[in-house]
Amino acid sequence: MSSEVASRADFSLIRYAQVWEDADILIEALDIQAGDTCLSIASAGDNALAMLCRDPARLIALDLNPAQLACLALRVSAYRCLDHQGLLELMGSRQSSRRRQLYENCRKDLSSEAKQFWDGHLAQIDQGIGSAGKFERYFALFRQRVLSLVHNRKRIDQLLMGGGLAQRERFYNEVWNNWRWRAIFKIFFSRFVMGRMGRDPSFFQYVEGSVAEHILKHTRYALTQLNPADNPYLQWILTGTHVSALPMALRQENFELIRERIDRVEWHLLSVEDYLDQHQGQRIQRYNLSDIFEYMSEENYHYLLRRMISASTPGARLAYWNMLAPRRRPDNMADQLEALTELSERLYAQDKAFFYMAFVVEQVR
Repeated sequence: MSSEVASRADFSLIRYAQVWEDADILIEALDIQAGDTCLSIASAGDNALAMLCRDPARLIALDLNPAQLACLALRVSAYRCLDHQGLLELMGSRQSSRRRQLYENCRKDLSSEAKQFWDGHLAQIDQGIGSAGKFERYFALFRQRVLSLVHNRKRIDQLLMGGGLAQRERFYNEVWNNWRWRAIFKIFFSRFVMGRMGRDPSFFQYVEGSVAEHILKHTRYALTQLNPADNPYLQWILTGTHVSALPMALRQENFELIRERIDRVEWHLLSVEDYLDQHQGQRIQRYNLSDIFEYMSEENYHYLLRRMISASTPGARLAYWNMLAPRRRPDNMADQLEALTELSERLYAQDKAFFYMAFVVEQVR
């Protein structure tokens, strides 16, 4: 069975140059054990590579978009060919005047397809590959053209300094959350604008309710209940780089671990459905499913759950996000798939990527 979204979305460009899902809660949710076989949606590769920190024997990354797999391929080469500082410069997490040279160091390790792709995107290399996607350009437009009408850089820096909970709440209520912020936010993060400039419009087919109202509510949570000084996703949105925090795969303490295990990663231009159909004897213990169920009807979502259950060993875990389309294991699968509700809710309360309305963890019985 082929993926439903493959017939509707445009997969000819880098849609996400970074993974906008919190790897910290993902890794805790999956509880990867040494020797596990893991399956991950590739996206730009960050969270798939973060999974190597827990020592799986094999990591299978899948995507329907060859541009996303080119992002993963370049990251893999960067771990092989660069030091940690070079990786951060290539990403755009740190300032650099030598990104073209860093790319040349990685280029010899790339496949011919990945070389061809990135040789045609040298301007994106020069800017830092973490800013090369449509979604990141959407945030850049927000940062440069919209946010600047509401808050200046001094105020943004003050927000990102964080501080104690009471201090963060006072700053948000008295300084940040003015009428301009609320009005512009609701326009820029509306379903219409996000569909035109950020996500593919087809990704909203099964979404109900106000996208902007939902994101505004969770943005307030991220700016107050969570500490902006520890939030790499928020920092990139507001400044275009990582100021005082890095996603898991980019942290110095994880660099050598990922480098040592980088050959355990494989990637395929396939949907999860097609991969499982082509490898029916294989057993998988951990699934990072991103938010792929957002783009499926409930019927197809339930079909894929059953297919993954049949391909799993007892105790296998699935982790995925809901943005606005609610997707959770149906009651008639309770004898096959256990909902780890307490764990899901605890981790969701820590989620630094604040676009989602739920984080779901389920375990095969």
